[in-house]
Amino acid sequence: MQGMSSRDYAELVAEAVAAPTDGWDFSWFEGRATEERPSWGYARLMGERLAAVDAALDLHTGGGEVLDLAPRLPRLMAATEGWPPNVAKASRRLAPRGVVVVASPDDAPLPFADATFELVTARHPVKAHFDEIARVLRPGGAYFAQHVGPSSVFELVEYFLGSQPEAGRRARDPQREAEEARAAGLEVVDLRAERLRVEFYDIGAVVHFLRKVIWMVPGFTVEAYEPQLRALHARIEQEGPFVAHSSRHLIEARKA
Repeated sequence: MQGMSSRDYAELVAEAVAAPTDGWDFSWFEGRATEERPSWGYARLMGERLAAVDAALDLHTGGGEVLDLAPRLPRLMAATEGWPPNVAKASRRLAPRGVVVVASPDDAPLPFADATFELVTARHPVKAHFDEIARVLRPGGAYFAQHVGPSSVFELVEYFLGSQPEAGRRARDPQREAEEARAAGLEVVDLRAERLRVEFYDIGAVVHFLRKVIWMVPGFTVEAYEPQLRALHARIEQEGPFVAHSSRHLIEARKA
């Protein structure tokens, strides 16, 4: 990759800025970035659980991409999403499968009656509100989710923002989330955590990632961070991929 010109920087960034950021489809990164996958295989496990229940809810469904991977959905299947472009995308994708997609802000009470669902799922929720999850679960029902863990991709965050405070590094701690689940009356039956290698092969992949995962560098724009982006582009040219590590945990909690 050595010898790329500043025009290549401009082309890579322009391509990334033009790419749509709605939904949780990450196929744009093919050949431009890689992320190691957790060993447990969340989508497969979620699909097995959905096939075994009659009523389920998927929280923060994005564009419905992960839920749509399930081979069989329960008779009553609902999903929530807080970002309007994703609500529209998820509705188009999931309506043919009988899924009711509800627009609901991420931090609002869930718009469902008590004890409605046998299963609540989530892949990378903004935050798990366990009191609400426990409320909408039927007795014996379960919450099954893959969460983003502490200090995820912080190598990239700290490249742009500098060293982060310890409180920020500890946010999303799996043990703390397990305690929150227990405090809401749920029994944690599985908790697994892994750190996984992430590689960005060009500056366009970095730009697209930061535009898509907006909480990593709040307020990110190419213009605001152009000096850092150009320096990182040169570094990737000279040294190869920028390496970071994502943090993921699997949690399963049952209502007594």
